[in-house]
Amino acid sequence: MININENFLNLQDSYLFSTIAKKVSEFQKNNPNKKIIKLGIGDVTRPIVPEVLKAMHKAIDELGNIETFRGYGPEQGYDFLKNKISEFDYAKRGVTISPDEIFVSDGAKCDCGNIGDILGEDNIVAITDPVYPVYLDTNVMAGRSGKYNNKTGKYENIIYIPATAENNFIPEFPNKVPDMIYLCFPNNPTGTTLSKSELKKWVDYAKENKALILFDSAYEAFISDEDVPHTIYEIDGAKEVAIEFRSFSKTAGFTGVRCAYTVVPKELIAYTKSGEKIELNSLWNRRHGTKFNGVSYPVQRAAEAIYSDEGQRQIKENIMYYMNNAKIIKEGLQDAGFTVYGGVNAPYIWLKVPEGLTSWEFFDKLLNEVNVVGTPGVGFGPSGEGYFRLTAFGTKENTIEAIERIKNMN
Repeated sequence: MININENFLNLQDSYLFSTIAKKVSEFQKNNPNKKIIKLGIGDVTRPIVPEVLKAMHKAIDELGNIETFRGYGPEQGYDFLKNKISEFDYAKRGVTISPDEIFVSDGAKCDCGNIGDILGEDNIVAITDPVYPVYLDTNVMAGRSGKYNNKTGKYENIIYIPATAENNFIPEFPNKVPDMIYLCFPNNPTGTTLSKSELKKWVDYAKENKALILFDSAYEAFISDEDVPHTIYEIDGAKEVAIEFRSFSKTAGFTGVRCAYTVVPKELIAYTKSGEKIELNSLWNRRHGTKFNGVSYPVQRAAEAIYSDEGQRQIKENIMYYMNNAKIIKEGLQDAGFTVYGGVNAPYIWLKVPEGLTSWEFFDKLLNEVNVVGTPGVGFGPSGEGYFRLTAFGTKENTIEAIERIKNMN
């Protein structure tokens, strides 16, 4: 008799964004003539920039020539891309990350989930609350969560660290010391950030407690404030306690192309149950080579082109386009009387829903009354109840129209 992984039965409902898609599809089916504006899922709308497309076309042409054809590439990524990442994303910020500490992949979401393969099932996990669902759900699948409590909306073995308006969205150390700590800054969903001094507190905390920080930096390209670190490795000692996840999805419009990378420093160690020290870099390298065949050559050439002078100029135009949308949303909602957070160093706006409504009730109100789609805050965790996320990744025209609709909503 074949058995299932019963941890999957502990997952609550369906995946957040699948639920949203189902609701929107049903509404559109019943209202075919209504224009729905989607500011819910963080998918980009600007096309991939010409410099990147040129590099991809050239690489595709190489695959059609017997002298330049390539089959399997290195699972960890081609050196031409990893060298650019090392130089531009780290060395230029005074951080030394060698190419063999960089692992190119098909998405930060995938790596945030897959990293659990090399970590023990009995590790105690801490997540900020609210938080991107993949951190929680993949640990439920791995059996680290324990049972779900319907009353609290929490799993018994997961440590929830509130990051809300009450503490200025700065997570505080939990009462129980975790082994794995998920941090995402600039934050998804709240759009808020940590200063260098606040992030240093977490690095020092992890060092003191031999904990591992899993740092999701997918929105680093949207940072404008000088005191906000672009990488956790700007903090002294972080290479001893942190893995960093990066993505080209929002930076360069690669949501459909798929390319990202994860940094696992060689200084980073974990322990066997007997206390033996093990380098996580070698474990992740082994896992990566066993379960992954690498990102395609044309995609990696396209990613390399992002780091050219012209590539940088072009993608920054797109980033500014989205951040202008964020400004439109934030200022428009404030004019309408909403309390709003984020939207400065991140393309997400986190708003307080009107008194007397749950976040899902506000979702239904927006969809049914003004045909605008966002994301209910409770989908990101118990502390997300009473909040709502909008993204800046729509077109400027749709963004303006959506905010005008919300302003005129009863």
